[in-house]
Amino acid sequence: MNTGSTITAGIDGSRASLDAADWAAREAGRRRLPLRLLQAGTRHRVAARVPDVDVAAGCARSALDRAAIQLSYAHPALDIVARDTETPAVPALLGAAAESGTLVVGTRGHTGHIAAAGFLAGSVALTVAARAACPVVLVRAGELPEDERAFTPGGTPPSAAPYRPVVLGLDLEHPAEDLIGYAFDTAAVRSAPLLVVHAWTRSGHERGASAVPSATVPSLGDADDQEAGRQRALTGTLRPWRHKFPDTPVSEQVVRGHPGDLLLKASTGAGLLIVGRPAGERLGRVARTLIRQVTCPVVVVPHG
Repeated sequence: MNTGSTITAGIDGSRASLDAADWAAREAGRRRLPLRLLQAGTRHRVAARVPDVDVAAGCARSALDRAAIQLSYAHPALDIVARDTETPAVPALLGAAAESGTLVVGTRGHTGHIAAAGFLAGSVALTVAARAACPVVLVRAGELPEDERAFTPGGTPPSAAPYRPVVLGLDLEHPAEDLIGYAFDTAAVRSAPLLVVHAWTRSGHERGASAVPSATVPSLGDADDQEAGRQRALTGTLRPWRHKFPDTPVSEQVVRGHPGDLLLKASTGAGLLIVGRPAGERLGRVARTLIRQVTCPVVVVPHG
């Protein structure tokens, strides 16, 4: 597998990790990439390709084995590799992120004593999203394939329904190409519409999808002038991407208010929410709030 051309999903046996792995398998199928399943804090075994998972006679199947076999039946054309490691969850996931194009984790894992060896308790998922070198997708327990699709009356099968919109929260102070490119590519892979939201506050105290440099938009003037300037800046930022992805429907929203509240509202009915994280910075309060409250999967994309 080539570095950057693999989707990796963390497995710990929790419902959230299994649903995250299923989401990762669907994404790997959409992008025609191999899927790697990784379980940390376990007795080390040699990596196995599915369905030929190595299970010793008389031994119960591990959560990793069960997940690999289930996904191989659900996605028979997918190239799946299952691996476990004795390395603890956070360093194992961060190491996998350095070798993957996308890392997928669940936002709720085991709790209590068992969690010492497992993935994906909330703090682990947040830590990985704050430090990973590749985009990290956080998937809630209970996420189903049909949740990605729009409701279509008249007996249309869920697998044939159109995808729900992809929402990008964009900070015009950091309009990173990696972030915007990921959003456009993700929408294009799904043939889904893309909604780009820039939220701002007049005081400038809110950061993360809220600020814009004074060189682009005047810092003085009334709110209408500032909003118009931000709208022009957003349109200009997205123009080359619209040309690069001419078949992707794109909507723009410039809205004044708290970024977390506005992105939470914008993501209602969305299939995916994408936010950025400047490289070397911690995961912001807005991103952490969205990860905990948004019902659709959230992608944190490092950039800059």
